[in-house]
Amino acid sequence: MRKILATAAALGLAGLGVLVPATSAQASTACNNAYNSIALGNFIAWDGTNCGGTRLGITESWDSDWGNSSGPFQGSDTNRASSVMHKGATEMRVQLFNGTGQDWAGGHTCLTQGEKYMSSLAGQYFTSGVAVNDEISSHRWIWSGCGAVLDS
Repeated sequence: MRKILATAAALGLAGLGVLVPATSAQASTACNNAYNSIALGNFIAWDGTNCGGTRLGITESWDSDWGNSSGPFQGSDTNRASSVMHKGATEMRVQLFNGTGQDWAGGHTCLTQGEKYMSSLAGQYFTSGVAVNDEISSHRWIWSGCGAVLDS
């Protein structure tokens, strides 16, 4: 009787494993690998999910316009980010905006050091209600405050 119960339990657990999508584990692995390979102190964005596709930019600094021809993000980088990473050396937050300019106004959200990365920005929103995915146009580092924080 014990063998039958043990076999049934093992089969039940094996069946449960089939229900859990591999994409979650793959996303975690891809972003964890990227996180471990990036130098401390940087913010990074990719045009693909799971910290993949084309790396749009990597910086220890800020960039008030991802679409211009200066700074760590340039040209077609604006409004393309689908995953982002915070590997800051301090507890500062990366504040992301869907607008440009050094007045830092408009819809925004933040990525904290504790969150590390967002493997997908789908389902995330700026304070203006605009979806974050493919809508980031600028960023800066801030110590406190934000209004909204990305959360996986």
